[in-house]
Amino acid sequence: MQPYRIVSAQTIDDRTLLVKFNNNEIRKYDISKLLEIPMFAPLRNPGFFRNFKIEPGGYALVWNEDIDISEYEFWQNGISFTDG
Repeated sequence: MQPYRIVSAQTIDDRTLLVKFNNNEIRKYDISKLLEIPMFAPLRNPGFFRNFKIEPGGYALVWNEDIDISEYEFWQNGISFTDG
Protein backbone atom coordinates (compact mmCIF):
# COMPACT_ATOMS: atom_id res chain seq x y z
CA MET A 1 0.00 0.00 0.00
CA GLN A 2 1.25 3.46 -0.89
CA PRO A 3 1.58 5.75 2.11
CA TYR A 4 -0.70 8.74 2.04
CA ARG A 5 0.84 12.07 1.05
CA ILE A 6 0.43 15.50 2.61
CA VAL A 7 -1.65 17.92 0.56
CA SER A 8 -1.94 20.76 3.09
CA ALA A 9 -0.99 21.68 6.63
CA GLN A 10 -1.59 24.49 9.06
CA THR A 11 -0.69 25.40 12.61
CA ILE A 12 -3.53 25.78 15.10
CA ASP A 13 -1.37 26.96 18.00
CA ASP A 14 2.33 27.12 18.92
CA ARG A 15 2.66 23.32 19.24
CA THR A 16 -0.05 21.75 17.06
CA LEU A 17 -0.43 21.07 13.34
CA LEU A 18 -3.40 19.95 11.28
CA VAL A 19 -2.16 17.85 8.38
CA LYS A 20 -4.44 16.90 5.49
CA PHE A 21 -3.61 13.85 3.40
CA ASN A 22 -4.45 12.91 -0.18
CA ASN A 23 -7.26 10.61 1.04
CA ASN A 24 -8.91 13.69 2.68
CA GLU A 25 -8.07 12.43 6.18
CA ILE A 26 -6.95 15.16 8.59
CA ARG A 27 -4.63 14.38 11.49
CA LYS A 28 -3.91 16.61 14.47
CA TYR A 29 -0.28 16.39 15.56
CA ASP A 30 1.29 17.82 18.72
CA ILE A 31 5.05 18.43 18.40
CA SER A 32 5.64 18.72 22.18
CA LYS A 33 7.33 15.30 22.49
CA LEU A 34 9.73 16.17 19.66
CA LEU A 35 10.94 19.26 21.50
CA GLU A 36 12.87 17.00 23.90
CA ILE A 37 15.13 16.09 20.96
CA PRO A 38 17.84 18.77 20.48
CA MET A 39 17.49 18.78 16.69
CA PHE A 40 13.86 19.97 17.02
CA ALA A 41 14.56 22.69 19.63
CA PRO A 42 14.16 25.57 17.11
CA LEU A 43 10.48 24.57 16.78
CA ARG A 44 9.95 26.08 20.24
CA ASN A 45 10.05 29.49 18.52
CA PRO A 46 6.47 30.11 17.33
CA GLY A 47 7.59 32.17 14.34
CA PHE A 48 9.95 29.42 13.19
CA PHE A 49 7.37 26.69 13.86
CA ARG A 50 4.79 28.39 11.63
CA ASN A 51 7.28 28.80 8.75
CA PHE A 52 7.28 25.36 7.10
CA LYS A 53 6.82 24.11 3.56
CA ILE A 54 5.38 20.89 2.23
CA GLU A 55 8.11 18.88 0.54
CA PRO A 56 7.38 18.29 -3.16
CA GLY A 57 5.39 15.08 -3.45
CA GLY A 58 3.92 15.51 0.03
CA TYR A 59 6.51 13.37 1.78
CA ALA A 60 7.20 15.70 4.73
CA LEU A 61 6.87 19.13 6.28
CA VAL A 62 10.21 20.93 6.08
CA TRP A 63 11.46 23.86 8.16
CA ASN A 64 15.09 23.95 7.04
CA GLU A 65 17.80 21.58 5.82
CA ASP A 66 18.04 20.00 9.28
CA ILE A 67 14.41 19.85 10.41
CA ASP A 68 11.62 17.93 8.76
CA ILE A 69 8.84 15.60 9.85
CA SER A 70 7.72 12.79 7.55
CA GLU A 71 4.21 12.05 6.38
CA TYR A 72 4.57 8.66 8.09
CA GLU A 73 5.10 10.30 11.49
CA PHE A 74 2.00 12.46 11.08
CA TRP A 75 -0.07 9.53 9.84
CA GLN A 76 1.05 7.05 12.53
CA ASN A 77 1.14 9.39 15.54
CA GLY A 78 -1.36 12.07 14.63
CA ILE A 79 -4.91 11.93 15.97
CA SER A 80 -7.76 11.69 13.48
CA PHE A 81 -9.45 15.10 13.37
CA THR A 82 -12.88 16.19 12.22
CA ASP A 83 -13.82 19.82 12.42
CA GLY A 84 -17.41 18.86 12.60
